[in-house]
Amino acid sequence: MSFSPIDKQFFFRAALAHLPAAPRVVFEQWGCGPTAEPACDTVHHAIEVQAARAPQAIAAVWAGQRISYEQLNRQANRLAVRLVEQGVKRGDTVALFVERSIPMLVGLLAVLKVGAAYVPQDARIVPTLQLSMVLESLSSPVILSLSSLAERIPADAAHRCLGLDTFLAEEPWIAQDNDQVFAAADTDDLCFVLFTSGTTGRPNGVCVSHRNVCNLLLTEPGRMGMAPGRNVGQILNIGFDMAAWEILGCLAHGATLLIRGQDIAQTAAQCDVLIATPSILSTLDPEQCPDLKVVAVAGEPCSQALAEHWAKHCAFYNGCGPTETTIVNTLHRHVPGTLLTIGKPTPNNTVYVLNEHGRACELGETGEMWAGGAGVTVGYLNNAELTDERYRPDPFMGGDAMMFRTRDLGRWTTEGQLEHLGRVDDQVKVRGFRVELDAVSAALEAGDGCTRAVTLKLDSRNLVAFVSPASADVQSCRARCQERLAYYCVPSSIYAMEHFPLTARGKIDKGLLLQRARERHVALLALITEGPGHD
Repeated sequence: MSFSPIDKQFFFRAALAHLPAAPRVVFEQWGCGPTAEPACDTVHHAIEVQAARAPQAIAAVWAGQRISYEQLNRQANRLAVRLVEQGVKRGDTVALFVERSIPMLVGLLAVLKVGAAYVPQDARIVPTLQLSMVLESLSSPVILSLSSLAERIPADAAHRCLGLDTFLAEEPWIAQDNDQVFAAADTDDLCFVLFTSGTTGRPNGVCVSHRNVCNLLLTEPGRMGMAPGRNVGQILNIGFDMAAWEILGCLAHGATLLIRGQDIAQTAAQCDVLIATPSILSTLDPEQCPDLKVVAVAGEPCSQALAEHWAKHCAFYNGCGPTETTIVNTLHRHVPGTLLTIGKPTPNNTVYVLNEHGRACELGETGEMWAGGAGVTVGYLNNAELTDERYRPDPFMGGDAMMFRTRDLGRWTTEGQLEHLGRVDDQVKVRGFRVELDAVSAALEAGDGCTRAVTLKLDSRNLVAFVSPASADVQSCRARCQERLAYYCVPSSIYAMEHFPLTARGKIDKGLLLQRARERHVALLALITEGPGHD
């Protein structure tokens, strides 16, 4: 359901009635993103518009190969016909078990054309057992993959596979068939389903609609300067929601997608627009990316130092938002020398900072961020119980509007910006005191030469931290932490390393870091126990 600005003000004011008049007025202004109308209702329609407008423009480049918008549209139409013949219909969920490639693009566009939703997984690295669990939730009789990944597909589902590379190698389609018409998709139809990594158990699929996606990609600032003649990097894991920002955003705006191989830096050096996690961006040098005009990070907290480093080189955006709110629902262009924040809600979205009783916090008061508006997805695939647990009716918007509990802590600054203060999950007890791990990391990052820090709970009495790069002054980091925080917040051990290990989705691998910290801790205890002179 959509609401006019008057409707929004009515519901907003009713829910904020307990606040004093002045804070209530500014809260209304800050908590609601601007109203904007996306140019298209569905993502594939926006891509088709680009194909009609500039058919010979290059849509993507990968491993020395390139494909024009006309060729991409033609091949996707051809594949869509095959999908319909094999029983795929509007509303289906179709497995896209691939790796970064041009056939991947043809596959996802074809799925969208028949009114279905693609379900991406990087089959090179996702365990076969997890692929099996994903398949159990899907409705399509077809699995789209690549011939090189055949052994990765669950054996009992192999007969359902359609090899995208093999299909594209068949006889080219004749030109007059390029205007094929398929089942019309509605803006509320699903665009894709993103599954969690499954590290905490069975993976859950988040259902993301065309309305959700178009609201970010086809409005400002979510379009990120993507336009004809510009190169956009495709560096992220296809199973990560931010990859949809790269891929669909690029193609919907007529830009050229540069699909990376093994070397991320080589691709980044040719890009005008780059979307990444802070962990990936920290491995790159802005001086080696002379054409970069716009960079956006999200997915994990960004350090002030990293933002300063890149904001001097190009337009740098810091965003925040879980998959359930469609990639990001806040974005902020950072100005060097100012406090790094996650900004304000993106168009047609809202963010509420609420206390434990569900009431709006006053300015400067820390609370939990809840997200509302057009970016809020419809829930989890085939899991009504989990959906009911994490999504709630939105009292600020009223009607049938829903909001999502992000589990992120935040507060409004006096300038009307949202300051991200870590995850609720990252609040730990040390020596009986509650500690916010991200607050400790932020204090460490103020140390000389430190661009990033990660803090973890080692045991009931000790925190451990890692700082980067290896040249960071550990003693300076410790001193900054001691100056800003209570004694129980200061890590007992701080280790400097050049780069942090990353997960397949480009985030810091905290589990591996904690394992390393525990191994060092055990070794140190053994050394102390043995004492000098012990054989």
